[in-house]
Amino acid sequence: MNQVFLFLFSLLASFSVVIIMVVICFFIAFLIWNGLPTLNIAIFFGNVPPLRALLGLEPVWDGIWPAVLGTLELIGITLSLAIIPGIGCGIFLSEYASASQSYYIRWLVDILSGIPSIVMGLFGFLLIIFLRHTIWPEANTCLLLAGGCLALLVLPTIIVTSQEAFSAVSNELYLSATALGFTKEQFIWFIKLPAASRGLWGGVLLAISRSAEDTAVILLTGVVANAGLPSGLGSKFEALPFIIYYTATQYQTQQELSQGFGAIIVLLFLIVSLFCIARLIGSKIYRFSYREGKCL
Repeated sequence: MNQVFLFLFSLLASFSVVIIMVVICFFIAFLIWNGLPTLNIAIFFGNVPPLRALLGLEPVWDGIWPAVLGTLELIGITLSLAIIPGIGCGIFLSEYASASQSYYIRWLVDILSGIPSIVMGLFGFLLIIFLRHTIWPEANTCLLLAGGCLALLVLPTIIVTSQEAFSAVSNELYLSATALGFTKEQFIWFIKLPAASRGLWGGVLLAISRSAEDTAVILLTGVVANAGLPSGLGSKFEALPFIIYYTATQYQTQQELSQGFGAIIVLLFLIVSLFCIARLIGSKIYRFSYREGKCL
């Protein structure tokens, strides 16, 4: 009986893998089939010469180039606001917090992680209304507000992955470090942080994907269909997720829908490229730390 159960269990597991791989391959093939033929210079820059668009000498109104830059800036703002607090909170939970502190902080983090993105966007929108009626009459939705709301969304992911990465480091390292005269802070900075770097970068990768694809938050916090290149943190902006959403809901011709598929291909390529860059940086940091003898 046990042998039959184990066989059926392994068969079910194998079948699940096959189903998932088939669905993923079909999904990717469908997007490539519909989006790849539309990828050309015109989809990025419209009728504007590429060099003038890249140098910012002429605005692009008919292409997705401003949306590409807006997405990159949005990701950069989100990560710059979320990484340090997220990793710092993970270190505190792993190394300094008592059992009761850890319980209540994790409870708050779980609540934050369960907030829908549309609610977070509404929070940003209401914040602007509050500021307008109190201390800042000129307040408006903008790139910085969208990045801040996205940072709140990805913060729980970075906190949890950071805590798990630090908790996974062997306690034997701490015993060896204290025997050599390391203080706790020296142990965390020179030993545990490099040893946990791979797990930390895993949280960063998840944050990149979330900040690059979320539409509901930016829909209420400053994204528009045509804004040109962002002129600053306080300006309106374009983003690829919104371009895809807008095209899917407002397209008039098959060509416009095909351009939406092209924007999807560009967004996927952008995310994969950022994944590869982040993994490469994380791997370099990990190897450098061990090569320099920073980790026992």
